[in-house]
Amino acid sequence: MNTVPRHLLITRDSHAETRLDLIKEALAADVMVPYLGPGLLQLGCAKPPVPHTPEAIASALNARAPAPSKIRTNMWSVAQFIEQRRHRRTLQGWMAEIFAPPAAPTILHAWLATLPLSLIVDSWYDGAMRAALIATGRTDVVEIQGVTRANETKDIWTKAYDLSGIELDPVPPVETVLYVPHGSIRPAANFLVSDSDYVEVLTDIDIQTPIPNQVKQRRNNRGFFFVGCRFDDQMLRTYALQIMKRSDGPHFALIDGSVLTRNERRFLAACAVTVIDMPIDVAAARLAA
Repeated sequence: MNTVPRHLLITRDSHAETRLDLIKEALAADVMVPYLGPGLLQLGCAKPPVPHTPEAIASALNARAPAPSKIRTNMWSVAQFIEQRRHRRTLQGWMAEIFAPPAAPTILHAWLATLPLSLIVDSWYDGAMRAALIATGRTDVVEIQGVTRANETKDIWTKAYDLSGIELDPVPPVETVLYVPHGSIRPAANFLVSDSDYVEVLTDIDIQTPIPNQVKQRRNNRGFFFVGCRFDDQMLRTYALQIMKRSDGPHFALIDGSVLTRNERRFLAACAVTVIDMPIDVAAARLAA
């Protein structure tokens, strides 16, 4: 069993730099799980090639099929509007178009790809973490993606792929599992994005059914490090909560404290997530140095 070194469980002082240095050590020791959000795409890139917020996806979908004003900024509702009126194939095709431009891995993606991590969670559709792992030439990685049940005849929640894009069933033992709970553009354009995609998932997620066993096993005795994430929507909070469920901690979030909403502050406090208020570019440079 993986045991967390005691000194990694304790924040020595209140300084962000000290906390970040302990997180770097914890990641290198494989006792912390990186949980990556779309905000990471802005690292070193003022205008990412693909949307980096749910609101940006909603805007891109609205440009193709205008939705009613009351739902226009809600990605999940706009996607549902398109799915109901234009068919699932249309929504799937438009999401594939929106995320077709390759998102280059950042320095943080590249650094994480070199570590002996048991589990990486990537909560966005861009595939940059996958690209970083491919760039290292690694063959000991399996990517497990959430899939919509709208296109499936089997009772499945996820599909697994190696880094060459070959679907795997069953999942072989590997060093690193890259878990992409909402799907990804690559290799097969799997997307959970509409309200209907999440109906069954959210019904069962509290009992952990949609979360792969490989993730449940590997989060044990580890904490989570959230970077590039926001928790300003109930969907985002629910997924983060259920994925880190039964993990030992400690948990940290690299996030701009000045933009946190009241709901985000409550969520982070309830989940015992310590906020590291530091610019993401500064933090990434310190971690990857």
